[in-house]
Formats: sequence, structure tokens, C-alpha cells
Amino acid sequence: MDRITTQMKRHAGMLLREAVRAVQPRCLIRNYMKMKGPRLHIGADILDTGAFKHIYIIGTGKATAAMALETARILGTRLTGGVITVKYGHGIDIPNITTMEAGHPVVDENSLSGTERILACAGDAGQDDLVICLISGGGSALLEALPDNISLKDMQCAHRLLLASGAPISEVNTVRKHLSRVKGGRLAEAVSPASCITLILSDIIGDPVDAIASGPTTPDPTRFEDALNVIHRHCLAENLPRSIMDHIERGCRNLVPETPKAGDPLFQKIQNHIIGNNEAALEAARAKAISLGYNTSVLTSCMEGESREVSAYVTDIVKRIQSENAPVIKPACLLMGGETTVTLTGGGKGGRNQEMALAALMAMQESRGSYLIACIGTDGTDGPTDAAGGMAFPEIAARSEKLGLNPADYLQDNNAYPFLEKTGGLIKTGPTGTNVMDIVVALVPGP
Repeated sequence: MDRITTQMKRHAGMLLREAVRAVQPRCLIRNYMKMKGPRLHIGADILDTGAFKHIYIIGTGKATAAMALETARILGTRLTGGVITVKYGHGIDIPNITTMEAGHPVVDENSLSGTERILACAGDAGQDDLVICLISGGGSALLEALPDNISLKDMQCAHRLLLASGAPISEVNTVRKHLSRVKGGRLAEAVSPASCITLILSDIIGDPVDAIASGPTTPDPTRFEDALNVIHRHCLAENLPRSIMDHIERGCRNLVPETPKAGDPLFQKIQNHIIGNNEAALEAARAKAISLGYNTSVLTSCMEGESREVSAYVTDIVKRIQSENAPVIKPACLLMGGETTVTLTGGGKGGRNQEMALAALMAMQESRGSYLIACIGTDGTDGPTDAAGGMAFPEIAARSEKLGLNPADYLQDNNAYPFLEKTGGLIKTGPTGTNVMDIVVALVPGP
């Protein structure tokens, strides 16, 4: 590997680490919540903890364990207890809090049993109690209570079909909310009449509190009709289990209660706060890139669409920088954040970031200049794999030629993981403890 590529790999790693570090739950909670004597400062609000008989912590998501650990440390002896659900491998020991590990991105038995414990804890909270609810991305699979007419097997099938459909996560969660007894504001029903403060680490573009983890403590602006429209828009009706379609269709006929809406008295004692998001991660990466001497541009924090199409957009700009030294002067760093989707047509192994990296490698095959494009999920898990994402640079293409690997074949089969594994293009970080969607870094060295 030449000196320039080695340096770009080192720099890309520094930028990605800095982005993830900036949105670590421990730092975010510590900056947002402080205990001063009996007074609990949460954002601009000040609560007298002496006014509450009990304080409970509940929550769900990939990053919720780290959030809960710091919240429990701040509350100290004022914490009565709590229950959280996290993804397998993301749990940590937290005094006085039960941590349940469960399935992600598809709900499993542990999701259901952990949720029952959360609902029981919420039900213990009375009118004079405070519940602190901690939410991060991934909660839509980790927090689930099934309607009586839907089996776990049917719900798992629905999750898989929705996630493979290419639908944006907000649309996926519109359907999930209307198949659940706990999503779309219904956790708020369990918490009532206690006071509730929800702290949210956003993993959805635009930070819509009603969509993150399917909005368990927020009013739901969507309706059963919206869920049915999503199903038909993505041609899922024929493949979804009959129990799923029956439930949605019955809801459209007002035979199943709608999710709670804005104006419901249920939400009068509930506050929802965004404490961290993708923009914060991008800003940290931008500052680091500038310190390393790169002319840096944050293209967007609202990256969405098919991974291959977003990859084409990034590579077009990289090629222009290589040939025209514009729109960003070399040495250049391009940053993007958000979350893409993959419409599965093959049976391979990979994730949206690995797919983007492999597509970028193919798009850059005719390029003669140096470059590096790295794409990761900030949670350290890209799709159903143990990789955070992948990267593309000229040596990856050279290695694939030596090994006789055709990237087009792997891309067609949605099989980026083994291709990148064989050529040295995988990025593995392990669980990062946070989750604010994805970060893309593209570097073009100086002349």
C-alpha cells in the first residue's frame, strides 16, 4: 500500500472515531442532565426530586445501556429501579437496573419478555412518581408487545419484509406502530399517571420524535390508512401474513383503536428531548478534518435513498475533484450523514454501508487518481453483520483483480461483505455504544 493511501486510511479512521466519540451517550447525558442537591437539571428544566416518591428508568435501543448507566450514576440513591432492552452484545451491568438483551433488527422472544418487564415497571409508577425513558435507534425491534391476534412468527415475517422493501425507516415504523401495543405513544399509556421525561438519541433524518424507535412516548401523527398505503406502495400486501393484513384493515375500519394523537391528555405530563443526532457527529468529523489540513465540505446530514444511488452521487463529486480540483480544492474531505436503504434482490450478506462502498469501488474503476471512501453505521453494526461498514480505494480494486473477484457479481447478489472481507475493505469497530445513523467520508489527497 502506498504512503498516500496509508495516510488516508489513518485519517479516515480518525475522522470516524471522532464522529462516534462526539455522540457517546455518556457525554451526551452528562451534558444534558445534572443533579445539584435535590434538584435535577434536564436541559432547561429543573425538577425537585423531593417532589417524587420514586424515580424509575425504562428504555430501549442499541445505545440505551450507556445512556442508562450515566443516568443512574447521576441519580444515585434517588433511583428506585428500572428495566431496559438492548441489542444482543450491547448490554452492560448497571446497578439497580435490569438489562434485557433482545433481537435486532427483527423482534424475538426476548423483545417480548423484556417489554413486559418494562411495562410492569412503568405500571408500578404512580401519580407522584417520575419515569425517565431513554430511547435510541433500534427500539422498534427491541420494544414490542403483540396484539392478541398476531403471533411472533407473523410479526417477524412482517419485520423482515418491511426491512427488505427499500422503504424509508419512517415508513417502516408507520406500519410497526400500527401493529403494536407499545409503539406510537402507547408506552405513554403504561406510564400514566406518572410524570415522564424521555431522552432521545436520534437515528432518523430530521429527528422526528414520533418515528425514532417508533415513538413510544410521543403522539402519533400517522393512521392505519397511512400504514396500509405504505404496504401497497411497496407491494407487500400479497406476501405479508394474513393476520398482519387483517389487523391493518380492521384498523382502517375503526375496529382497532388508533394510536394516541396530539391533544390527548395522556401526554400532558410527558416531555420528549433530543439529546444527540447525526449533525453532532458530522460537526466533530468536520472539525477534525480541518485540523488535519483538508478543505472540508459537509454535503448533507439528510442522506437517504438507495445506497447505490447515493454512492453514485458521492463518486461523481470525487471524480470532479480529481480532474477539476472543484467544487472542493484538494486535499479535500467530503462528509455525509443520514441513512440509506437497500432493496434486496439477491441472497448475499452485507449492509447498506458495505453496499455503498462496493458500489463506489465499481464507479471509481476508471479513475486514475488516489481516493478513499469509507461508509459506516455509527452503532458499529451494518445490517445483519459484525462489520460497521466498508471502504473503497484503488488497492481494493487491484486485490480483487488478483483474486479473480468480479465486484459486479457480488453487488448484484447484495453480497458486499465477503467481497470486502477478501480484499481488505471491511471496517470493524464492534458495538460503539451509540447510534446516530451513518457517516460517509470521502478523501482526495492534495496535488
